[in-house]
Amino acid sequence: MSEEFDFPYAEEFRSDFTGSGGVDQTDRSTNITDETIEEMRSLAARYPEPRSALLPILHLVQSVDGRVSPAGIEAAAEVLGITEAQVSGAATFYTMYKRRPAGQHHIGVCTTALCAIMGGDILMDRVEKKLGVREGQTTPDGKFSLERIECNAACDFAPIMMVNWEFMDNMTPAKADELL
Repeated sequence: MSEEFDFPYAEEFRSDFTGSGGVDQTDRSTNITDETIEEMRSLAARYPEPRSALLPILHLVQSVDGRVSPAGIEAAAEVLGITEAQVSGAATFYTMYKRRPAGQHHIGVCTTALCAIMGGDILMDRVEKKLGVREGQTTPDGKFSLERIECNAACDFAPIMMVNWEFMDNMTPAKADELL
């Protein structure tokens, strides 16, 4: 049996994961210092298995760099004794970790089931128009980032908008305009 296969379309197939949520590798800047590395080691020492400190370390990286940076991924992997792919996998799985530089103010609009029914989608459209960016983007001046957020367990106050992680409940497009 021959090991050769005839795939007439093989040359046409292109795999492209651009914009799929990966960590921005173009911005290699970092604010991670030796003190940050020591804090990572301290976090890892609190757990029976060092890799259990991965999420707290990612929070630390994000607090220092404003996002999960390539340097942060490398440092976390080294401190925890795991691969960069494992760190990156966690950083890109959880929506709480920013993969690109975020704005000074973070705006999140819940559009899951009840919030959407109660006006979350309309609210998202209004905020996008007001800021001049789409979800997942940051305004050119770096002041605002916008994201679609998952349920915040405040359905009785839907729709919910968050500004710098502070709940703004019973939102309307007019309230959003005034707040922004």
